[in-house]
Amino acid sequence: MLKTYNPEFSNTIKEKLRRQFYMQLLGFEIETIEVGRIEGRLRLEEKHKQHKGFVHGGVTATLADIVMGFAAVSLVPADYHVVTADLRVSYLNPGVGEELVAKGWVLKQGRKLNFCEAEIFSIDGQGQETLIAKASATMATIEPSSQPA
Repeated sequence: MLKTYNPEFSNTIKEKLRRQFYMQLLGFEIETIEVGRIEGRLRLEEKHKQHKGFVHGGVTATLADIVMGFAAVSLVPADYHVVTADLRVSYLNPGVGEELVAKGWVLKQGRKLNFCEAEIFSIDGQGQETLIAKASATMATIEPSSQPA
């Protein structure tokens, strides 16, 4: 069972999202914020695609990293931070369709490290989901005393 050390984790995540210029530029929106679990959606635009209209692999990896990172953030104290220590993405199908849905969760909680997983789905015009990638990450907890001034 996962335990949060920040009862206001939802507000903490929303504040971090408000300051995340890259997520705003990308157009990714978080829809679900729960203890150890984050889900979000990206409406696909031309800027997210590469040749033949496939979603760029970097977009897929970024969404996986975001949902796993914020899933870990939901567990740590409010003044702590989380950084990606290791990220692995397996691409299973080409990303095509109208939007992507990213689901990330903490698999194993630790004091210094959280082990996370994610799944990324493409959604076509008829609402059909296709699993396009699975990811795993190790998220490191950064304590306030070890943060640069």
